[in-house]
Amino acid sequence: MAWTNYQLFLAGLMLVTGSINTLSAKWADKLKTTGCQGSTSHTFQHPFLQATGMFLGELSCLAAFYLLLCRDRRRPESNMTPPQPFNSLLFLPPALCDMTGTSIMYVALNMTSASSFQMLRGAVIIFTGLLSVAFLGRKLQWNQWIGIFITIAGLVVVGLADLLSSTDGKQQLSKIITGDLLIILAQVIVAIQMVLEEKFVYKHDVHPLRAVGTEGCFGFIILSLLLIPMYYIPASEFSNNDRHVLEDALDAFCQMVNQPLIIVALLGNISSIAFFNFAGISVTKEISATTRMVLDSLRTVAIWIVSLAVGWEVFHPLQILGFLILLLGTALYNGLHKPLLDKLPWCKASENDIAERERLLGTDQAPINDPS
Repeated sequence: MAWTNYQLFLAGLMLVTGSINTLSAKWADKLKTTGCQGSTSHTFQHPFLQATGMFLGELSCLAAFYLLLCRDRRRPESNMTPPQPFNSLLFLPPALCDMTGTSIMYVALNMTSASSFQMLRGAVIIFTGLLSVAFLGRKLQWNQWIGIFITIAGLVVVGLADLLSSTDGKQQLSKIITGDLLIILAQVIVAIQMVLEEKFVYKHDVHPLRAVGTEGCFGFIILSLLLIPMYYIPASEFSNNDRHVLEDALDAFCQMVNQPLIIVALLGNISSIAFFNFAGISVTKEISATTRMVLDSLRTVAIWIVSLAVGWEVFHPLQILGFLILLLGTALYNGLHKPLLDKLPWCKASENDIAERERLLGTDQAPINDPS
């Protein structure tokens, strides 16, 4: 069945804004200027402030939800389910996970390439699968176990490509390894977030935009407050500001004034996360969660091509192999092979298999507020 113009628009919006989200963050990290009080010129590496901006983008989804609700109430026939009462504190634990995981990923983005950053985030299915078995009592099918092992192999190949493409000595090599490991660590936290959302949040039937906005509200408030003690916590080589503290928000604002392109990059990051969440939720609703997964993979390709074009990274053929292996692992985990097998006369699916496939493909496997 052909897609409607609206569905094509949603797919394009998700692909473009999802790519802009990572690329704008990396662009900001690459920009270099002086900070406060005539400090030496240095790159804009303020991961915790960037994470705060991302949560501001998520918070805007709450405004979008209420605008949609007001518009829906003016119609003769309502399309939206009336909002059900729920305790907002249910979103606090997943918001804390989101805050921690996102902050770690922004730190890691300073240490590795944008394409590897995006590819390594595929590790989330490994930890999500294992945690869903341990805490949700779910039984993984054979294709999901194979998908997990293939994903592990893909991560090894991507990591190896990073090591081989490093030409700046041992210090740069150590930085890349640390960045890749931090990304994988962040996926453990994202997997915990997904399990918490499934166990405590999804059963309350909260509108996805409202859920994204509520978690964004918690993340923005908490991380904004944490910027104060971070201003005084020493971080030695992990910091790029003159004071060598965990996060120097004042230095960040001075750099924004001295280099307006940083503001442009940050606004691109903040606005893209809001539109990406809206587009992702709408694609799942209007088309399918499978389409969302495919578009997410295309986003990785787009980020890689742009990074190569602007000279942010060096091409290495192993990255292609790693990406294909990760794509195969993700496809198997999400059951995309089953419709193909059903076309074979000797592989007709049983009713139980069909029901399981519909559950797999009809359920969004991403966290509520996946920024990816």
